[in-house]
Formats: sequence, C-alpha cells, structure tokens
Amino acid sequence: MVFRPFLLSDRVKELDGKRVAIKGYIHPGATGKGIKEFVLLRNLQCKFGAGGQADHLAQVFMQKGSSVDYRLEDIKIEGTLKVQPFEGPDGNTWSIYRLEDAVAR
Repeated sequence: MVFRPFLLSDRVKELDGKRVAIKGYIHPGATGKGIKEFVLLRNLQCKFGAGGQADHLAQVFMQKGSSVDYRLEDIKIEGTLKVQPFEGPDGNTWSIYRLEDAVAR
C-alpha cells in the first residue's frame, strides 16, 4: 500500500513521540542473539515488505546497550513511538511505525 495520512487514527496521532509498550513477534529475518534492530509483527502471519499491511508492523531500534534474542513466542517491547512511514524499493509503504530507544519488558 502507499501511505496516506488519513489512514492514521486520532489515537495513533496522540501517541506519536510518546513511550508505548507493544506486544508482537520478532520477524524471522532477525534470527540469533543480540539483535539490536528488527521488525515487530502484529502476528505471525504478518508480512513485511511488498504485499504486507504496513500498519501491522513496526521497525524497532533497541536502546544503546540493549538487545533481544530471537524467539517464537511474543515479546513486549517498550519504546518511543514514531509515525514514520518506510517506503520500500517498490514504492509502497512497508511499515508506518518505528519504536526507538526500545527495551524488552
């Protein structure tokens, strides 16, 4: 999909720039230990990239000195929410949200 601002709810706009906690699944492309950046999926069927639903995932950037290890179970991540659409090479919006300065809870 191509991002259009009207897709954002008023509640999401209110949370932009604030610390939030989100539960989800680490994208399988980020396997291993000590992961510092990854895509958080709403559920295991979410697809990152072409054909995915951009509002069902967030790019996560861990706080300096923090990391997570890949796991199949859901994870709770807390960070500063940024509404920052990410456009893939196909011209479509692959994700809308970023969590910065994140830590696992």
